[in-house]
Amino acid sequence: MHIQDSHWSSASAIASGGTVGAAAGGNGRGPGDGSRTAPLRVDAQRNLEHVLRAAREVFGELGYGAPMEDVARRARVGVGTVYRRFPSKDVLVRRIAEEETSRLTDQARTALGQEDEPWSALSRFLRTSVASGAGRLLPPQILRVGVAEDGPAAGEARVPQQRSQLGAELRLVEQRSTTEDVVDDAGAAALLDVVGRLVDRARAAGELRADVTVADVLLVIATAAPSLPDAAQQAAASARLLDILLEGLRSRPA
Repeated sequence: MHIQDSHWSSASAIASGGTVGAAAGGNGRGPGDGSRTAPLRVDAQRNLEHVLRAAREVFGELGYGAPMEDVARRARVGVGTVYRRFPSKDVLVRRIAEEETSRLTDQARTALGQEDEPWSALSRFLRTSVASGAGRLLPPQILRVGVAEDGPAAGEARVPQQRSQLGAELRLVEQRSTTEDVVDDAGAAALLDVVGRLVDRARAAGELRADVTVADVLLVIATAAPSLPDAAQQAAASARLLDILLEGLRSRPA
């Protein structure tokens, strides 16, 4: 697992909605010359897609500490092209982390809506998420939502027994809503909420260990997605590791 801390910039709007200044408008032609601007916009969009795909691969393999130069090489573009769209590495990291958080949330909602059996829903979510490799790109603060910051055992993992304590986990995310170490609060809250519902259902059905938390489930996703050079070996290792972890999550008759 290669999940590393990074300082998250508040400039994420640039990454999600900004224009590529040099690529889109730096050709010296006037705004009325549509014969040249349209192809440039297509090229800029293609470059953006290459950069995002490369960033997901590089960060998934090496962690969020990987340099921008590695992303540029994987995307087969100059590092200047990367920086024109993402003025700092923080902005790119935030973009990737938010996309992965959203993808996990969608996968959890699909499992919740399409599986009637609580354990089937939870295990489907875990298998889909691990197979997609999303766990390698989970933002680090999502994995820390179950860690207490004060109290008699400060720094030790909390083990909330009931869904009512999910609010404490969400408040911990909100407390980190500064210019660093934070992903979009709404995205994080949505992920924690829907995974919390999956956990609640499986626990209420007596199929999930009573001490398993939302943070534990997210940690399983991160742990069961190893980065290996061979795709077939990686898929086999992930499936095998997840089978073992799922057995550890299930409750056993007394």
